[in-house]
Amino acid sequence: MPPKAPLLNTAYLLLGGNEGDRLKTLRECVAFLCKEVGTVISASPIYETAAWGKEDLPAHLNQAIKMETDLSATALLQQVLAIEIKLGRQRQEHWGCRTIDIDIIFFNEDVVQTRDLVIPHPLMQVRRFVLQPLSDIAGAYIHPVLHQSVATLLAQCTDPLAVTRYTTDLTADALL
Repeated sequence: MPPKAPLLNTAYLLLGGNEGDRLKTLRECVAFLCKEVGTVISASPIYETAAWGKEDLPAHLNQAIKMETDLSATALLQQVLAIEIKLGRQRQEHWGCRTIDIDIIFFNEDVVQTRDLVIPHPLMQVRRFVLQPLSDIAGAYIHPVLHQSVATLLAQCTDPLAVTRYTTDLTADALL
């Protein structure tokens, strides 16, 4: 009997950063994710977004991606934290500038609440910079706690901060 293939998990991640060469860092982040985490299934367009939490900071570039991985949610967290470090992330100030931030928004339809990891991401529904790119690739996805689609959450979001499609010659598909 052939060995069983590992079960694949579906993860939705939000990538973002507002320090250094933001576009280059997004490209490198996706490359690391492909090499160390799994397969990128789809990627949203890239958005330039106003800083959330500390609005006097430079704008971020953000992108949502859907991945398949054989990692558990906890192992995925450890891997994305390691990738952040490889890309120069330094955690000095809450909501401060960063080269890259990789948030796990959804993992399958799981609800995870540990000291180190909360899935679905607890603030995603109040952040337009998460909902807009996520809606592009998973608008029909139903939030496992709020029981509403991502598109509905975006339509109801009262976050006034700007989220604008980033104009570049580099398309989301080119990042894959």
